[in-house]
Amino acid sequence: MRVFANPVGHGALWFDNLATATGTPVAYDPQARAFITMPPFCANRDVIGCNWIAPRQGAFCRACAMTELAPDPAIPHAISHWSQTEAAKRWVLDNLGRWNWFRPEDPGARPVFHMLAEGHTPVPMGHAGGVVTISVAEADPVLRTTRREALEEPYRTMIGHMRHEISHMLWWRLSLRDDFLDAFRAMFGDEREDYRAALERHYHEGPPPGWRARFVSSYASAHPHEDWAETASHLLHLTDIADSFVAAGLSCVDLPNLGWDPYMEADAERLIQVATHQVMAVNHINRAMGLPDLYPFVISHEVRRKLVFMHDWLRRGAQGL
Repeated sequence: MRVFANPVGHGALWFDNLATATGTPVAYDPQARAFITMPPFCANRDVIGCNWIAPRQGAFCRACAMTELAPDPAIPHAISHWSQTEAAKRWVLDNLGRWNWFRPEDPGARPVFHMLAEGHTPVPMGHAGGVVTISVAEADPVLRTTRREALEEPYRTMIGHMRHEISHMLWWRLSLRDDFLDAFRAMFGDEREDYRAALERHYHEGPPPGWRARFVSSYASAHPHEDWAETASHLLHLTDIADSFVAAGLSCVDLPNLGWDPYMEADAERLIQVATHQVMAVNHINRAMGLPDLYPFVISHEVRRKLVFMHDWLRRGAQGL
């Protein structure tokens, strides 16, 4: 994620800012990728702290307009959890917009979001037919950590959930192309395999022996759909880490140049190499503070091949649908 210029003074603005350091209200224009001071602001600004602009007074911004179902405000903490979840969604949508997904120039369908709070029963997250269902309760760090430990996952965040579930939607969009499915099946396997049975097998038996050589996570080994979503998420992780690294003014020996834009990089191998070297360095820094690794994953040769495949499709896939 880029660091943004202050439109009314000195200093920088970060992606979630609602105001400058001197208190001037600002909003983010995702089309211009810049902050502005002039309304109209999103109708959810005072409700959940949305800092994007709206097309007209009283309207929702581009991101909030994708939310078809909002959580029940009667459920404790639902609104604060929804606020954090929508912030994660805006972050991921803006990342994908760098590759022209879901912008006005993208002629394809947009995701529809069901943002649900949890009462006495958990909300299963997932995607079906363009609809992305998210449990906003996982914005609670205690609940999220509990589930991460129970599922033996090394990484679980709201941005991670958004990247994973939106990636399922991206697969659905790409599957409408005549040239995609054969290429996908050659790389990931046949997604027509019984999905429910595959997940039951995964949760009862665990991943297959030697899964680390072929999959980026144990969950990716469950089914080709999950392999796709997990791999796509990791491409988005690595690209955004590299972009944020450059935006923060940091440098490393692999960096092509100080103005390098990872989202404009056509060479997937170069992008992956630079990003993985950056995360190894940051992992080392985190360990100095006794913190978990920022990126606790190993990119095998087979996973790298899948990331290269993913990069090709996600960089060009928004065009022509």
